[in-house]
Amino acid sequence: MCLALTNTRHRPTPASRLVQRLSAMHRHSGHLGVFSRGSALFGMLLLTACGSTSVDDYQAREPAFAPEDFFNGALTAHGVVKDFSGTAIRHFSADIVGCWSDGVGTLDEDFVFDDGEQQKRFWTLTPNGDQTYIGTAGDVVGEGLARWQGNAMFLDYTLRIELEDGPIEVKIDDRMYRVSDNVVINESKMRKFGFGVGEILLTIIRHPEQVADCPS
Repeated sequence: MCLALTNTRHRPTPASRLVQRLSAMHRHSGHLGVFSRGSALFGMLLLTACGSTSVDDYQAREPAFAPEDFFNGALTAHGVVKDFSGTAIRHFSADIVGCWSDGVGTLDEDFVFDDGEQQKRFWTLTPNGDQTYIGTAGDVVGEGLARWQGNAMFLDYTLRIELEDGPIEVKIDDRMYRVSDNVVINESKMRKFGFGVGEILLTIIRHPEQVADCPS
């Protein structure tokens, strides 16, 4: 059974207090999902449903996601952050450089928000079996797990978000869908105590005509 938190007028619970804290932190929130500085890409949208969709459900879809192919070279990203009411409170763009060496990929991401704030994140994707990767980044707790089938890649990890009264850790569910050779649509959902408390919508565009500055 999925629980939906629709308001906080009842007696405060740990989840409702979390929503209040997250609502106040939108200037400190960050992605990715695919990906950014802790939290600035994450807004606070209440999620009203749970799903059991598996990445295996997409194994017959095309074009193949193939991370080494898509996340290779110069990319840009464009997205919106929503607050808990569903209002888009921020938008952003990002420049991303994807590089691969001996099967290990890196994503060097630079974000710029509509208010001028700049953030950076550096992902490392290490192969861990057939079509599976271990994902690590500076603000990721432990290791994230990414797996792709067909035109989809799902990435699950725990993100540490720095707030004024101390850090919190939230579960992130990134779901990426390659809809053409050069475009991926990404949705990131954030959960704490089993409640959905955040969402970001992101489009990632590959630019094969541009030269990327990868280590030799």
